[in-house]
Amino acid sequence: MYRKKSFTKIALCLTACFGMLHQAEAQLTLSGQLRTRTEFRDGQGAPLPKDAKAALFTSQRTRLSLNYNMYRIKFGVTAQDVRVWGQDVSTINKTTTADNNALMLHEAWAEILLTDTIVKNKTFSLKIGRQELSYDDERLVGKLDWLQQGRRHDAALLKYETKNGYLLHTAFAFNQNRENASGTIYNSTPPGNYTASTNGGTMYKSMQMLYAGKKLEQGNASFLFLADQFSKYHSDSLNAKIFETGTWARFTTGVYFNNTFNKIATTASAYYQFGKTSTGQELSSYLLSGSAQYLFSNKFNAGGGVDYYSGGSNGTTSHTFDPLYGTPHKFAGFMDYFYAASGFGKGGLVDYYAKAKYKPSDKFQLATDIHQFSSAASISGTDKKSLGQEVDLVGVYSLTKMIGFEAGYAHYFGTSLIASPTVKNVTNANLQSNWAYLQINIKPEFLLK
Repeated sequence: MYRKKSFTKIALCLTACFGMLHQAEAQLTLSGQLRTRTEFRDGQGAPLPKDAKAALFTSQRTRLSLNYNMYRIKFGVTAQDVRVWGQDVSTINKTTTADNNALMLHEAWAEILLTDTIVKNKTFSLKIGRQELSYDDERLVGKLDWLQQGRRHDAALLKYETKNGYLLHTAFAFNQNRENASGTIYNSTPPGNYTASTNGGTMYKSMQMLYAGKKLEQGNASFLFLADQFSKYHSDSLNAKIFETGTWARFTTGVYFNNTFNKIATTASAYYQFGKTSTGQELSSYLLSGSAQYLFSNKFNAGGGVDYYSGGSNGTTSHTFDPLYGTPHKFAGFMDYFYAASGFGKGGLVDYYAKAKYKPSDKFQLATDIHQFSSAASISGTDKKSLGQEVDLVGVYSLTKMIGFEAGYAHYFGTSLIASPTVKNVTNANLQSNWAYLQINIKPEFLLK
């Protein structure tokens, strides 16, 4: 009996030691990306004047990512270079053009597992550093991968997740322009190659986020509360911003749901925004969205939906909803007339759309979208609300797991309202706009021996 107990103890000890050795094994992965996109722009983002010529160029994203996983820690770094072919001369004079480069650190983070890895039913971790934040369908919080430079945040992210699909994430950020000797005044329009593309080009001084979600059998449900604060400022005699102590706080909260019922994939969301805008105006706005796609087969699905972004103002309070730090290219048309590129006034947006996707094989898929855009609020001087229609067509072909080709074409059928002074403000505009692109995406995974 004694020998049996001793053997049992030794076996348990060896098992524990083996488990610790197994956990101590580190995993190092190195991957890259070279993505070129050649674009023909003839009114992309906004109508062109009739005497303007179309643009043609190639942009390139180059990334090198290193990820290191070991016992109770994860570590990730992504170096990124984004530029247009021919943007620089064949050699750069760093004396006269010291800031003329687009090389940056897209991600640099470490994640500490606060619970031991032997605990399998839940995880509790802290992820700190420069990182992507991506939640739900990325309508409000996303990595904006379509944009060559993408989107990232300097933040701390606390994550609690359970095996049965519950998760609770909280994020915190506090931005400064430099290592100050005193004070915390923040220039919320910092210079650089990667200026902010939301809030009128204004970067938040601080941000707090609470996200609670539950994974469903074929989808998920979630709750979001995000607060972001913007530096107060006043304008001098030359209309330049003079930043000062204090902030204007904005709050966005709401729910998201998606699931599939009897071959019908449904998505719905509702968000309310309040507080103050980045310019200090009182804010009360909302977003409502709903869609359904019918899965006719494994190869084909089609459906439609509507997105309603409130807009307008009663003079003192803005009712214009801002979709935060999401991926607008995914929703409001591929030509990026709304919530991307140039602004389009404060009238909000109503987007009725129909979408279809055909995937005849694992290597090829074809998708098409049709949009009807209208202003959510009445625009001064007219009783019209239609902003036009857009048709998008995209084809994707995977040559191998690491090599992909993508081509797209979009046409915008504009109305006189889209070019009017309070919307896109384009004089003598060509209301028929086109955009086409060809993208080559190469994502190698390097073997480390």
